[in-house]
Amino acid sequence: MKINLHQKPAARKRQKRLNRNNASRKRHRILRKKLDARKRAVRRRLDKTKLPDSSTPILHGCGNFHFELNERINGSAFGGIPLLHKLAQDIGLLDAIDQRLHLLKLHLPYSDSDHVFNFAINALCNGSCLQDIELRRNDPAFLDALGAQRIPDPTTAGDYCRRFSADHVNLLQDIYDDIRVELWKQQPIDFLHQARIDVDGSLVGTNAECKKGMDIAYNGVWGYHPLLVSLANTREVLRIINRSGNRPSHEGAAAALDRVIATCFRGGFRNVLLRGDTDFSQTEHLDRWHADARIRFIFGYDSMPNLRTLAAHLPDDSWTKLKRPPRYTIETKPRQKPDNVKQEIVIERGYEVLRLKYEDVAEFNYQPTACKQAYRMIAVRKNISTEKGGVWLFDQYRYFFYITNDWTSTPEEIVFLANDRCNQENLIEQLKNGPRALHAPLNSLESNWAYMVMTALAWNLKAWAALRLPETGRWHEKHHAEKSWLLGLEFKAFLQVMVTIPCQMVRQARRVVFRVLSYHPHLPTFFRLAETLNC
Repeated sequence: MKINLHQKPAARKRQKRLNRNNASRKRHRILRKKLDARKRAVRRRLDKTKLPDSSTPILHGCGNFHFELNERINGSAFGGIPLLHKLAQDIGLLDAIDQRLHLLKLHLPYSDSDHVFNFAINALCNGSCLQDIELRRNDPAFLDALGAQRIPDPTTAGDYCRRFSADHVNLLQDIYDDIRVELWKQQPIDFLHQARIDVDGSLVGTNAECKKGMDIAYNGVWGYHPLLVSLANTREVLRIINRSGNRPSHEGAAAALDRVIATCFRGGFRNVLLRGDTDFSQTEHLDRWHADARIRFIFGYDSMPNLRTLAAHLPDDSWTKLKRPPRYTIETKPRQKPDNVKQEIVIERGYEVLRLKYEDVAEFNYQPTACKQAYRMIAVRKNISTEKGGVWLFDQYRYFFYITNDWTSTPEEIVFLANDRCNQENLIEQLKNGPRALHAPLNSLESNWAYMVMTALAWNLKAWAALRLPETGRWHEKHHAEKSWLLGLEFKAFLQVMVTIPCQMVRQARRVVFRVLSYHPHLPTFFRLAETLNC
């Protein structure tokens, strides 16, 4: 629709806005048709009623072919990187880093945000070490996709890590917190009901001998012992505190939890649930947390002799069977279980094994020595039978305890909530083997701490991309399912569906067009994020 130059300025603005909206709707319809056409083409190829000739192998190759280097068309295998860079710009992350983190006196030529995002880019491009940055640095198409002439080389990136002090690392994490707070405030009201905060430590081993701050851990491994605080709702990494390898798990945990609690309340969460294993039942802090009605905690508690005595002397009617929900729902019909080969070998060779027969749960009040009031102690009694060669020998009880200030949930619900914290073990494993954030490639505690925090940004960008997706309108349920799916993705899967997308770059008069050259079923989510960011 043309613009009438004789209209008043306000009317012309409305007309321009209407034209832009119409053009956007038209592009969306065209994109939808192209995606549907690709989907139909894939379904036709996978149609089981139209199988190809099976007299020859299906993988017969494409005939006579050769490779050549294209001199005209520019393309990249990491077509999702520009989108994630746009996401970092859209949420204000890059500007905030440049405005608040001043490690560089002169920018020759890189800014602080260039360095920080360079670590995230390396992880998002499946880099496994600092040296992999050199591959991206020598890829002209990749640099053009970011609008960059060059990016820092591996040695410059390592030097930047060595500039960090503990205060600088905490400042960078505070910047992350300010960004996530704004994203949380944009979420539906149900999202902000309760923040489930998990805390745990993990050993980062190294074979080096000259890294400052390293020490030998309880299991004989040399290295560091970082503390990780995460949000179970979105699987975000909220805090990383690097420590020497011989430090106890709970060291610094209370201070880190206090900062995270303040961040969650600032982001709009109405309640907070703290969870940790037996190493984090810091009784000297329980009264202080309990004084805030918005804070609940569930911590594992050491199975001490006095607790086992109290549990053993509980009346029989205090115990109830603990019925755990099934791990998954059978949607069709149960399948016949295969033979248990492992069990057959154990019986045949007469090995002694322990088998869980059933679990009971009970509760009683308990006041730790460092507390001024009693809390709810949940006891789980596991009946374990000892067998040898398939013959029962005897039964024994083992007790597990959880301390909590939640007086409304049932004991079973408390146990299940505490067990859900084990999902953080999967998160730690992802950080070690996905973006490889929990590694120590540098020469000091602070520089490795900075490396962990900056590389873990790649994992947080996955969560922030999901949170940036709107879930309003008539497709609310579908978009909510997409967001939950994206939040739950493993890092390698996230790279496959949102980053490693082959794209052809076409420069037009006033913009650069990235033409996606492949198809997969989750591509509509990729384009929906691009549309949300006005790409």
